[in-house]
Amino acid sequence: MNDLLRADLKAYIDENQETLIKLLDTLCRIPAPSNHEELRAEFIRDWYEKEGCKGAYIDSALNVIYPYHCEAGENLIAFSAHSDTVFPDMEPFDVIYDGDIMRCPGVGDNTSNLSIMMLLASWITKNHLVPKQGILFAASAGEEGLGNLKGIRQVMKDYEGKIAEVIALDGSYTGIVNGAVGSLRYKVGVHTEGGHSYGKFGNQNAIQTLSSMINTLYTYKVPKAGRSTYNVGLVSGGTSINTIAQYAEMLFEYRSDVRESLASMNEFFLSVIEAYRHMDNVQVDLELLGERPCTGDVDPEKQAALENKALDIIESYTGNRVPMVSGSTDCNIPLSVGVPAICFGGNMAVGAHTREEYLDSTTLQLGMTVVAAFMMTYFK
Repeated sequence: MNDLLRADLKAYIDENQETLIKLLDTLCRIPAPSNHEELRAEFIRDWYEKEGCKGAYIDSALNVIYPYHCEAGENLIAFSAHSDTVFPDMEPFDVIYDGDIMRCPGVGDNTSNLSIMMLLASWITKNHLVPKQGILFAASAGEEGLGNLKGIRQVMKDYEGKIAEVIALDGSYTGIVNGAVGSLRYKVGVHTEGGHSYGKFGNQNAIQTLSSMINTLYTYKVPKAGRSTYNVGLVSGGTSINTIAQYAEMLFEYRSDVRESLASMNEFFLSVIEAYRHMDNVQVDLELLGERPCTGDVDPEKQAALENKALDIIESYTGNRVPMVSGSTDCNIPLSVGVPAICFGGNMAVGAHTREEYLDSTTLQLGMTVVAAFMMTYFK
């Protein structure tokens, strides 16, 4: 399938790896935590404008959308690469070089794939390629954590009924995400009467009550259908060592790649919350922080065709028939509303979601080639 990559595009990729690394370096240094992607979004829009990619705009969710030959307004293909990082820092990161190794939080997840998409969109524009159907290049916001997929949600809302397929450029070419892991994320707060640890000994303690609630939640046996998990990720509260805590809170999430299993977990969770709300001298606050849907009713033939095309192209360039797995990505939203979607990427970074993340820049050439070959299947 190597003929998918035209000679001039192959030459462009081979000759512009330094350009790719320079763009990646620049983007890495622009802070973009989820829900605060303003600076990076402005850079991307302005970069598109300088490259001749006319019509790129920032939408209400801080996505940067570059519509390419979308005049027909329907049957569009959306390529998304999320622009946010999992890190909350609003100070610029440094990119540390150790030979070909680039060290920077977010260098792989997902700044490298964003850079690849931007350069390919620029090359396509400058060479006046004509797509078989309109293309949306979306630097999507809010993919990480409590960004709650706000960016791709906005894309699917603004182009409701007009998008035929979504390809999320995220991660590597060692596997394909073809199913959506749904999740529900909550902050649970427990209020009790509290008091002095000696003078009011015996009063209800919010920390003890919350601990009891956590123990109850951990008695749950996950459903057998699909893969389901749950986790308490953060606990805080109390006043001092000699104070019976009046307040304690936790962050709790549960996930599943099967809708019915997620619903079952939700039912149990809410029943536990309700039971503790009926305890004497206890008040329980519940705040939904994030909700990601599972896969909905997607046409199996169209989804399989999209998956097989990606599998074949990756195998053609790497020699490997890679596995397909479920995940929590930009694909969740299109899959939940019946739009075929897959996720793969062009980087081989190590240490995603850690501050020790690094990338061997020499791997980007193959990664960009794989992404480009897949992208070319949508052009005449």
